[in-house]
Amino acid sequence: MRTSFAVSLQKTGFQAVAFQKSVQPLLRYIKELGFTGVELAVRDPSLLDWKELTGTLDGMGLPVCALGTGQAFLEEGLSLSALDGDISRRALDRLRMHIELAESLQSLVIIGLIRGNLPSGEGMWERAWEHFRENVSLLADEALTRGGRLVIEPLNRYEVNFLHTVEETLECIGSLAAQNVGVLADTYHMNIEEVDMAASLLMAEKKLWHVHVADSNRLAPGMGHLAFTPLLNVLREMEYTGYVSAEIIPRPDLEEAARNTMSFFREMNIAV
Repeated sequence: MRTSFAVSLQKTGFQAVAFQKSVQPLLRYIKELGFTGVELAVRDPSLLDWKELTGTLDGMGLPVCALGTGQAFLEEGLSLSALDGDISRRALDRLRMHIELAESLQSLVIIGLIRGNLPSGEGMWERAWEHFRENVSLLADEALTRGGRLVIEPLNRYEVNFLHTVEETLECIGSLAAQNVGVLADTYHMNIEEVDMAASLLMAEKKLWHVHVADSNRLAPGMGHLAFTPLLNVLREMEYTGYVSAEIIPRPDLEEAARNTMSFFREMNIAV
């Protein structure tokens, strides 16, 4: 297993990612702590200097494991399940840019909050659900031409109204007939939605391509009441070789939250 810390490259209202105006010191700090990768939350790739970003990361020897996309939904309302054609097209165009950026960074692209919410009303839920599946299939095909992979993240019921569990997400992926779409399991959401978190990880098997770790209160692992040892043991049994990435509320501040996370990783023998 490899270790990562999630940060935002753009100012955001999403609490569970760290942000600083100056990117280089933030990335350098993560590298110096011992993280072997970084996860980047990116609302709009067109606002970034891609050449400068890749140069900075390459110079530090810090791989990008995944690109988060949820800020585009939270702050702009872009949604892959939207029945409004303009919103849906803009969501697709935005994610196409994420896929292009991910190609240069060799990273996954996360489909979490940007899936949106399915509307109520006669027939609308079903239409939006099918629209979401069609859009993900389209993006998967386009990512495949770039050697890219997508991961769908089950989220808790208080944030979205569909795809809450690993099982539901696997069923969705199975219906897509896309080999480059996998699962992102997040311990914070799993603690709310899964009956048996360890069993759900095992259920994902080879489709488990990324893992978010956060404690029950969404703080650094070890700062709440989640029992991580059984989950990490399952990942070892599965011979999981992907990243465990801390997507946490950076309290009391970014530096201490990152230090606490790395201390936890070392205590759990998943970082050296």
